[in-house]
Amino acid sequence: MQKKIVIGISSILGTILLALIIYFVIILVGEYVVNDQSLVMKTTTSLVDEEGVVFSQLFIENRELVSIHEIPEHVQDAFIAIEDARFHEHLGIDFWAIGRAFYRDILAGAAVEGGSTITQQLAKNAFLTNDKTILRKTKEVLIAINIERQYSKNEILEMYLNRIYFGHGAYGIQAASKMYFNKDVSELSIEEGALLAGLPKAPNSYSPLVDLERSKQRRDLVLDVMQRQGYLDANEAVRLKGRTVTVDHHRIMENEAYFTYIDMVLDEAAERYMLTNEEVLTGGYKIVVPMDRRIQEVSFAKIKEDRFFPDGNEDAETAFVLLDAKTGGVLAVHGGREYVRKGLNRVDVKRQPGSAFKPLAVFAPALENGDYHPYSLLTDKLLEYGEGYTPRNYDNEYTGEMTMYETMTDSVNAPAVWLLNEIGIDSSIETLEKFGLTIPDRGLALALGGLEEGVTPLEMAAAYRVFAEGGKRVEPYFIKRIYNQDGDKIGEAATVEEEVVSTQTAWYMTRMLESVVKEGTGQRGTVDTALAGKTGTTSYPDVEGATMDAWFAGYTPTVVGAVWMGYDVTSTDRYLRGGSGYPTALFKEIINALPKEKREVAFAKPDGVSELEPPVDLPIINNVTATLAMGGRGLMSVELNWSAPSDKRVYYRIYERHHNERELIATVVGEQHYFVGRFNPFSEKQYEVVPYDSTTKREGKRSNIADVEVHLGFH
Repeated sequence: MQKKIVIGISSILGTILLALIIYFVIILVGEYVVNDQSLVMKTTTSLVDEEGVVFSQLFIENRELVSIHEIPEHVQDAFIAIEDARFHEHLGIDFWAIGRAFYRDILAGAAVEGGSTITQQLAKNAFLTNDKTILRKTKEVLIAINIERQYSKNEILEMYLNRIYFGHGAYGIQAASKMYFNKDVSELSIEEGALLAGLPKAPNSYSPLVDLERSKQRRDLVLDVMQRQGYLDANEAVRLKGRTVTVDHHRIMENEAYFTYIDMVLDEAAERYMLTNEEVLTGGYKIVVPMDRRIQEVSFAKIKEDRFFPDGNEDAETAFVLLDAKTGGVLAVHGGREYVRKGLNRVDVKRQPGSAFKPLAVFAPALENGDYHPYSLLTDKLLEYGEGYTPRNYDNEYTGEMTMYETMTDSVNAPAVWLLNEIGIDSSIETLEKFGLTIPDRGLALALGGLEEGVTPLEMAAAYRVFAEGGKRVEPYFIKRIYNQDGDKIGEAATVEEEVVSTQTAWYMTRMLESVVKEGTGQRGTVDTALAGKTGTTSYPDVEGATMDAWFAGYTPTVVGAVWMGYDVTSTDRYLRGGSGYPTALFKEIINALPKEKREVAFAKPDGVSELEPPVDLPIINNVTATLAMGGRGLMSVELNWSAPSDKRVYYRIYERHHNERELIATVVGEQHYFVGRFNPFSEKQYEVVPYDSTTKREGKRSNIADVEVHLGFH
């Protein structure tokens, strides 16, 4: 035993001598090996909604930096007591601790105690690997001494407490405080601080989430050491050791409902703010996003429900995006029903839009042209265009002509293609580019959304926003504002609007798209707010009646969005067994979950635009009477009378019939009676009335044929 003691004392003296030599070398070497950049820590970035609620954190190391002044003194004391009792006295290396460790190692015949100071631990964690070599230990000492020369004790302790690992993915005292106790570090009690101080030595072993009893034993050891070193008196130590370990575990939940949104935030940070994914994950940014958390979560739950998909298509995919109509901020987005982080994001995948493209490629450009009105008549015939292109209506029926309003409402193909041919493809392409849609197609098929590459759901939502907001386009965004670690704003969404179409055109489009939802192809499902939109369906040619892509794009007075439904790759085995009614119903179901302040029962007409009255409903008249009377405009006249719902836009054409001939003799405006003057009672003439739509210049169905009846009287 005496021999071991002698050897131990000699070792201690030798170590002290060696340490002094090294220290003087350090003084000569100066700033060697200390690099301030290595002391910069990876910190957690927070995603915050506009109400200030943190809903997700992005990190490689979950760490939130705090100032030493935010850390209670009793928490600092706990770490110093258990890790480095002479922290405030030594210059980076504690020679006495090293000597004591050597001595105890010799007595035990093995390495049982370390002699590293807090500064050495900081040096090791910040600058070095974990390999156990003499060279690494030498570097550790060199760096520790230089750290002490460059930084104050408070700065060193702050860096240490912010850097060390506490288990379960928590780096730094603040993340640990929130992880284990769900509170800010400034609120930690003495025994809670002692528990955290005991973790860095072996986080997985001493974690209260792993072994509560062992964690308490380690905490009590720290409290005992704090008493021995004068931080606590005996009564305090006994009282605190008597307390049970109470953990309020705050899990950092990865809510899969947010996955698409988070990925698109990262993409936008790279594209608009030149921040790589690694910079975002390690830079401690605060990113304010326009997400509506409730709609994001509700829409995620809805797209998971099989009832919104055709029978047999429970494995089909969908993409959904919803924007704030006023700002263009993305309220909710999903790139698939089973979206995988950094996987295929269907919000950015180009698909065939079908008839949902007609308002953008045909009707809006035609209205802007100035030669067309919502009630202009379009040719509805089976026509062949150049290169054998013959567009067909879905039901293979053709009326000869119909209004733009009717064509839009019922999504009729032939008149849409005819209209594109009339206004010219160049006019359509020019307008589409203003919508933010650049496509290579130059054929008439683009009228029906038959595109070479297609468009994405996000592009469709941004384009439809033009109709929702008076003809102006704004670039959608996922990042409203972004702040760096110091709280300085380094970027903000630019919400500059560009005019695409006139306010008048946008209003006419809104009224027609409302009709699609109320009376046309967009009727499926129910909605409790004003809604305008367009359906789109593309057929899969290899299977009769099969659908490849199904769409609904639309907007309310406050939001605008798009839903796509289909398969990533359509085949004879995997195709939709239903059309656009399914995404339409899904869209409406999500819209119904909007908060009350975002639900409005009607669109507000902008100032200075003309209202689009509902289409004229030409009456069927079957009650015309013709009465012979004395007087009128001649010796005898015929008084015609009929009744029909009042509409100032409906005129009445009076026809006189004689044998097989029919002659228009008058047009009545604002009245439902007429006198035929200078009647010859021997002519055997008959009369009929035909309603006439003054907006479309079309006649309705003929009335009953009225024979002249004799009525004694004078007029």
